[in-house]
Amino acid sequence: MATSTLGSVCGPLRLGVPSLCRRRPPRDLWARVRRLPGLPGPAGSGQSVAAASGPGASGTDQYCMELLRKRDYEGYLCSLLLPAQSRSSAFALRAFNVELAQVKDSVSEKTIGLMRMQFWKKTVDDIYSDNPPHQPVAIELWKAVKRHNLTKRWLMKIIDEREKNLDDKAYRNIQELENYAENTQSSLLYLTLEILGIKDLHADHAASHIGKAQGIVTCLRATPYHGTRRRVFLPMDICMLHGVSQEDFLRKNQDKNVRDVIYDIASQAHLHLKHARTFHKSVPVKAFPAFLQTVTLEDYLKKIQQVDFDIFHPSLQQRSTLLPLSLYIQSWRKRY
Repeated sequence: MATSTLGSVCGPLRLGVPSLCRRRPPRDLWARVRRLPGLPGPAGSGQSVAAASGPGASGTDQYCMELLRKRDYEGYLCSLLLPAQSRSSAFALRAFNVELAQVKDSVSEKTIGLMRMQFWKKTVDDIYSDNPPHQPVAIELWKAVKRHNLTKRWLMKIIDEREKNLDDKAYRNIQELENYAENTQSSLLYLTLEILGIKDLHADHAASHIGKAQGIVTCLRATPYHGTRRRVFLPMDICMLHGVSQEDFLRKNQDKNVRDVIYDIASQAHLHLKHARTFHKSVPVKAFPAFLQTVTLEDYLKKIQQVDFDIFHPSLQQRSTLLPLSLYIQSWRKRY
């Protein structure tokens, strides 16, 4: 097992979806999960993706759901398990996030990326002036803003942080990565809480930590992909602490000090999840659906521990076939 400075502070890294067996789930649970729209298999094949938002789903609504299903499958599944009246707004919000996240990898020049970000800044301004452009995600986001009175500041923070991140530079330290995660992933969760009608300080604190954990795990999960494009974004301070260079990751070095870097970063994500759960008894139960992504975070952290923090292990790139069931159980148990 890899050892680390952060590990000694945080204690042993014990990962896994907690307490899934404390209550007996209903016998037809898997059948219920398979009936969720958009899932593969015979039970779901007869339903269109549009069914996820009810009979009144529009073309723009379907566009957002399909974009999410293809580009953010985990976010798509989590959104399916939100209350019906909140679902279409959550799809719009996450589709907006996908549009921004795709900019960095879809442009060859930073200038073009800046132009796209400027488009979304103007789009948000236009949305709050009741004049959204004729773009599917923009139209659905406008509906969500009108329906739930979403805070403009959080939307702008996501754009601003994504814009700053267009530079192909590694994070200088873990705090810089956490700040990026706070302004993107946590902001997304604050908006999701607004969609659910939740205004609660404890829920906001939990969202902040879960968002930071999400950002850290996303950085870890993307490392093999970035390596194929000769990019490394892992925090430089932790790499330097263990004497690891960016070239070590580009060469897929399996040395112990490389695994120690991953252990340190994973430990920080685990610590944020642990902090988020300290608010469990104070957070309104209605807010729990916003935090279903903790299932996917826990699953990844458990897997990376099982492969001794080998960031390039093939098993880490495989989609979990049991994820829909795990999410449904977590939703049914009303916990995060």
